[in-house]
Amino acid sequence: MDDVDVGNRRITVGSHVRPLDDLTHRAVLDWLDRRNRWPNTANAHLLITQKTAVELGPAGKLWTTRATRNLTAILGRLRVDRQLAEALTHGADPLHLALVFGIDEKTAIRYADSARALLGEAAEQASQ
Repeated sequence: MDDVDVGNRRITVGSHVRPLDDLTHRAVLDWLDRRNRWPNTANAHLLITQKTAVELGPAGKLWTTRATRNLTAILGRLRVDRQLAEALTHGADPLHLALVFGIDEKTAIRYADSARALLGEAAEQASQ
């Protein structure tokens, strides 16, 4: 929880401070509502379980795998989809993508190029 600054909409991941987009900000706020479920937890991690709420460690890999098992998309695909959606809504700006997601500039450029191609196809179809 020390890495999340909800008021300034920032999160620190691997010593890199990144802005929270609207979707992630809402997810963090929803998850922080856990105080209703575990009001006395001393666990400072963002993701906790019934077991870790009475401990100090994070939720384990097995828990996160089980929690996402029934999703139609795996987390990697959700990440890719989220990055492409961000590129489509913010004008395919690779600098913006690199800042928001902390991705390599070459990766950000690929997402921006893909977004431009999709936006071009959509504009072409709309004009027909």
